[in-house]
Amino acid sequence: MRYASVTTRLADLGGAKWEIHAKARAMKAAGLPVLEFTIGEPDVPCPDNLIETAATAMRAGRTGYSNGRGEPALTRALADRYSARRGRTISPDQVMCFPGTQTTLYAILMALVEAGDEVLVGDPMYATYEGLIRATGAAPVGVTLRPERGFRLDPADLARAVTPRSRVIFLNTPHNPTGAVLTRADLAAISEIARAHDLWVLSDEVYEDLVFDGVDFVSPLDLPELADRAIACASISKSHAAPGFRSGWCVGPAEFCARLLPLSETMLFGNQPFIADMTAAAISAPSEVAAGMVARFSARAALIHDRLHGVAGLRVHCPDAGMFALVDVRATGLSGQDFAAGLLEAEQVAVMPGESFGAALSGWLRLALSQPDAVTEEGCSRIARHAARLLDRAA
Repeated sequence: MRYASVTTRLADLGGAKWEIHAKARAMKAAGLPVLEFTIGEPDVPCPDNLIETAATAMRAGRTGYSNGRGEPALTRALADRYSARRGRTISPDQVMCFPGTQTTLYAILMALVEAGDEVLVGDPMYATYEGLIRATGAAPVGVTLRPERGFRLDPADLARAVTPRSRVIFLNTPHNPTGAVLTRADLAAISEIARAHDLWVLSDEVYEDLVFDGVDFVSPLDLPELADRAIACASISKSHAAPGFRSGWCVGPAEFCARLLPLSETMLFGNQPFIADMTAAAISAPSEVAAGMVARFSARAALIHDRLHGVAGLRVHCPDAGMFALVDVRATGLSGQDFAAGLLEAEQVAVMPGESFGAALSGWLRLALSQPDAVTEEGCSRIARHAARLLDRAA
């Protein structure tokens, strides 16, 4: 039988990246005591008041069709939120709502690029980004994010990667998997490149509310010179511990949103009104859970650094935001994939291999910071033991 070419482009870009996670879940289902550090889910439940808001809306009949842009109360609430945070007026016609950040990014990229185009994106990158880009027919052009620069995108490296086929600079700040946060100076230099080459700037900012103490978050939307070409997206998945509700959005120029609207209407013709009501309530006040996650995640990153950095050749990169820490295992002589596979078999600890996030993270691991402190301590002990065993064998 014949299939569309998109199925070939995405053939190895889906579940294959999550092989270790899937195997760990199967082992847990079989009764094995696996310690799971693979998925970045909040470590607290969604607040009761938000669940009650959604339930009340459902009981009130808010279960009908919506529209392709988003419920008016939600687009207004988002416009108000972004106007306050970005220091300039954002109107509701600059907002589009979708079921989660993933869907938002898919729609945005479908509207901006096509076959023959290139999207400039940091390497490493979140595991779905390559698939999002290739689904459009465009090609991702990885710009290496170097640990000596804290994994922040270097504008000079970005400028060297631009070609006549470049159309979009795809940013993720705060960054997954590295936890890096772009500075205002970084963004100012990126802005010059975008304007010089007439490029869009797309910024995934889903971790904005999980920035650690002493770190300043800056969005491309903060820079007036990017007003006509910057698009930011986020959701309540991380900030409000509500990943299962699938409620996200994007903010950009009004003309862009008008162009995106027919695509949104074709894709899904609106998300659920009762979830929109819940989201409007969530983003209209400070998150009840974000500050606690920031405190716990930053402390666990420090704990992982204390337990593993310098042990058996391991090196730990601590994040500035988000819910992951990175561990460099290259001293063991193994790839991140092989180390993670061996760790799961020998110690029943599941971590994400760096290769799932791009070639630049080959020989690294990503550890979620969402497990309780005692579980994180035990996981570190098992990782250190496995690394020491590998070094002894190599000696």
